[in-house]
Amino acid sequence: MDPSRSQTQYMGWKIDYANPPGEPGFVGPDSVHWRIYKNPIALGVGGVAAVLLEFADARIRSGVWDHSTYKADPVGRSRRTAIAAMVGAYGPQSAARRVIAGVNKMHAKVVGQAPGGEPYRALDPELLDWVSATAVYGFLTAYDRFVAPVSAEDRRRYFAESGPVARLYGVQTVLTCEADFTAMMERLAPRFEPHPIVDEFLTIIKTGKGQPRALGFFYRAIARAAVSLLPPMVRARLQLGPEYDLRRVDRALVRAAAAVAERFPAKDSPATRAPQRFGLPTNFLYLSRERQAELLTARRHRSP
Repeated sequence: MDPSRSQTQYMGWKIDYANPPGEPGFVGPDSVHWRIYKNPIALGVGGVAAVLLEFADARIRSGVWDHSTYKADPVGRSRRTAIAAMVGAYGPQSAARRVIAGVNKMHAKVVGQAPGGEPYRALDPELLDWVSATAVYGFLTAYDRFVAPVSAEDRRRYFAESGPVARLYGVQTVLTCEADFTAMMERLAPRFEPHPIVDEFLTIIKTGKGQPRALGFFYRAIARAAVSLLPPMVRARLQLGPEYDLRRVDRALVRAAAAVAERFPAKDSPATRAPQRFGLPTNFLYLSRERQAELLTARRHRSP
């Protein structure tokens, strides 16, 4: 599959991150989201951690496993989830609204019963809140841990930036800080439990199902890196033992891959296409912070 096409197609819709010229997104070129979301390693590690946090709750675990293609097509399912996240960060608002409406429409059909008999529905506000919270936590923590430290001020900005898109998904409790995440986690903690599906999911990640086998060592490092992001209480509840401890070589491998991704843009990715919508160079996000500020200042002066 053409990697650039996989970033710009969602359920038959074409997403053009570079057009229409000047149309704002829900966050912009100077956002913390643009900085974090450009790094696929941070998104990959953070995304796996988010799924593990979600799977601690039987309702979400059953909803995903019983109503998605993850078991049969983990790469395709992960790619669609990633595109939905990317369009919310880099896409024009019109495209983001269309994709999110489509996701909500699909989620409206997801209803069922967890193994214990408890009913669930994907649009339950409590579940929507937790799914959103895990993604916000996972991406930020992965970037901070494996790419570059995120300052307290930028953390506050990141949480504030997350609100508008989260609300489009129906989220009612929008995080404003890490303490909000911890409070939500502690409220849900009595529900958290180990389950074979968690092990099956991690096996898919560790073996790189659907990906080149030669990179097996890297997939195992990604899995351990994701587990390392879990709050200790959640890891204990999921019974993820010493085999998931992050080794020194794992940390070095993930950080090295993240460093490469941080410096070298992927061709025609959302992170390189979106700046064009604002009259900025395709490598805008890969320039120094000082140079970015200069370009943004010059752009503001050109605006009528």
